Amino acid sequence: MEKTAQNEANEIKPVSDTLLVLSKDTNKIEMVKGVDKDGNLQKFPPNEVQESGQLIRIDKHGDLFSNFFSNFYRQLKNPTHFNFFKVLEYDAVDTAKDLQQYVDQASPEEREQLKEYEILPKNTNPLKNQKTMENNTDNQEYHFQPEQIDWKTMEKFGLTQEKLEKMNALDPLLRGYKTNTLIPITINLGAAVSKMDVRLSLQEGDTGDIGIKLHGIRKEPNLNLKFLGHEFSEEDKKNLMENGNMGRVVDLVNPKTDEIIPSVISRDRLTNELVAYRAEYMKIPDEIKGIKLDEYQKQILLEGKPLNLEGMTSTKGTTFDATVQFNADKRYVEFIFDNNQKQQHSQSQNEHSSQNQNQNQNKNSEPPRVFRDKELDDKQYKKFKAGETVYVSGLVDSKGKEYQGYITFNKDTAKTDFSFTNPNKLREKAQPSEAHKTQKAVNTDGKTNEATKNVKEPLQSKQQEPANKQQQEQQKKPARSRGRKM
Repeated sequence: MEKTAQNEANEIKPVSDTLLVLSKDTNKIEMVKGVDKDGNLQKFPPNEVQESGQLIRIDKHGDLFSNFFSNFYRQLKNPTHFNFFKVLEYDAVDTAKDLQQYVDQASPEEREQLKEYEILPKNTNPLKNQKTMENNTDNQEYHFQPEQIDWKTMEKFGLTQEKLEKMNALDPLLRGYKTNTLIPITINLGAAVSKMDVRLSLQEGDTGDIGIKLHGIRKEPNLNLKFLGHEFSEEDKKNLMENGNMGRVVDLVNPKTDEIIPSVISRDRLTNELVAYRAEYMKIPDEIKGIKLDEYQKQILLEGKPLNLEGMTSTKGTTFDATVQFNADKRYVEFIFDNNQKQQHSQSQNEHSSQNQNQNQNKNSEPPRVFRDKELDDKQYKKFKAGETVYVSGLVDSKGKEYQGYITFNKDTAKTDFSFTNPNKLREKAQPSEAHKTQKAVNTDGKTNEATKNVKEPLQSKQQEPANKQQQEQQKKPARSRGRKM
């Protein structure tokens, strides 16, 4: 039964929730009154509370509160400067005082524990400011459960829950993301069967059902058309094609509600699909690879701009410099290295040149980034795209066992050739190893090995002596004919 409070007229009324705020600049816990027309947070110290009308009052119903707080958060000018906490209205003052005492005495580690009680708008990370970039995806809450997925439809694409788990593709789906890699699917149209690589995502429909969305590969995004009401400038186009991020916040229009939504835009580098992400949901880490960000640097990233950082420390302990930027497709701040930018720019130019020369030739087809569910890293893909042979490990067969081999992209057929042995070495004159010399001499050259001269069967790989009891018996019998000795 919901708690109630009794007013002066002895009438019983439901108790609402209210908000407390921790200002990062002042380190003070205060009461929230609202947001003014300029987006400034209206707040006051808990000792100034005289009547409940001063406090912001929120319905306790979960969905109503979630919608209210999302709208409230969206109106704030600098929402990342504050941490909000939901408390009961009737004991908000006492809670604020206790919380202030905790903040004043807490160690940095204890301050981190406050994030467990902090509230955020829906569809955002439950832990607001991550300490490092690596945590940005690991701590995302689950939006879906496996039983909500339409597995019958998935099976029509040749996918099962077990298969998605083996490809590490199920977890990002349940967290509300697209799969991290391209997923090979099969679409049976009856008269024809189509195979393609796509990224998958789950989307909740208006009726609450969970649908499966396929993100197919495009040759390139059409940047000459408006995207959700935004017309791309030449600088926008250049940025999207070179590093995948447009580099600024723009107003987009929701086609269903006509709502104007400040957003950042990125290009999905695997599919060339354009992706928008609400600016209000952007979360910037406090620290990136040992570099603590100040408010100015955070603001640059919140505006969608690239930020150059020097002296970062890698996981191996070496220092490095790189540009970081928020990616709308990944929903977190990513690294953008100069050599990758040049490579992507060169790749884009080569694609345009090839398409203009002859769009129908297989040699102009783009090499796949994923081979048998294994995504190539940047170094491997660069060699693979150049037609060089690449060693790939961690492949999984139909029985779940790992294997490895060599792949080469055939530009003439636009297919990937696979071999368990390095084809470059096979082109050289093959010389048997010491372990195989006896086998080659007996089976191929017609020579005789004293230890196996009476064995009738061909010698097996690396065999130099009788392999079993039957061959041992054969060896004891005298030979009918004599061959050349080794």
